[in-house]
Amino acid sequence: MELILAIKAIIMGLVEGFTEFLPISSTGHLILAGSLLNFTGEKVKVFEIAIQAGAIFAVMWEYRKRIGAVLAGLPSDPKQQKFALNLVIAFLPAAVLGLLFSKKIKEHLFAPVPVALAFIVGGFVILWVESRNKGRKEVARIDSIDDMSMLDAFKIGCAQAFALIPGTSRSGATIIGGMLFGLSRKAATEFSFFLAIPTLLAATVYSVYKERALLSMADLPLFGIGGVAAFVSAFLCVRWLLRYIASHDFTVFAWYRIVFGIVIIASAHYGWVVWAD
Repeated sequence: MELILAIKAIIMGLVEGFTEFLPISSTGHLILAGSLLNFTGEKVKVFEIAIQAGAIFAVMWEYRKRIGAVLAGLPSDPKQQKFALNLVIAFLPAAVLGLLFSKKIKEHLFAPVPVALAFIVGGFVILWVESRNKGRKEVARIDSIDDMSMLDAFKIGCAQAFALIPGTSRSGATIIGGMLFGLSRKAATEFSFFLAIPTLLAATVYSVYKERALLSMADLPLFGIGGVAAFVSAFLCVRWLLRYIASHDFTVFAWYRIVFGIVIIASAHYGWVVWAD
């Protein structure tokens, strides 16, 4: 494996890990980073999805005790059964729509300018939800993920489906959607972490299996390097985010999305950066 490819894989893994669980879109940042690095193509699209597994393993490690409790309690514990059922319900909307429309989305929306537009729109949505929450005096209806109903899970699942649009942000859609539907910031963030596990693992397995003809054993080191970088950076990011939300809102991420999106569109319009497809 060439050194330059290894460096690109590490950079892409770091981008994936640091952005996967923040409301700023990991897919959007990977598309932009890949374009700047001239690291593009059908195989790279599989790589970008596959290294999500590294980020997911970071969440699984962080929440290993709760995951162990859920698995142990599935046969007999109603609390754990309800939690697992809610995850399945929340997972289904994005899974079904992804199977139906993933090809069209990849053909038309996996490019820097559409991603930038999604950045900007998502930023304004976050600002609106945060402003709405500050204007309301009542406390959140749900302060713990164990208090969620199946309808709550389905609503968040529908919100997650918007993240099929590159640049929208899966974590942003689920966290902001959860807050909009009555979850506290902490509960919405934690459920977003747990929902990422089946969602991103399923996307990884499906993408690798579907595009297996593009891959060979020679690609394993590249995917492994990217996955390890994603694991390390995601672990650090999850730990930081849990501390951050204890005393901050998501307004700073909204403005980041808006400014970043405007810069991308301006750079494409004026030719400052030649974005690769």
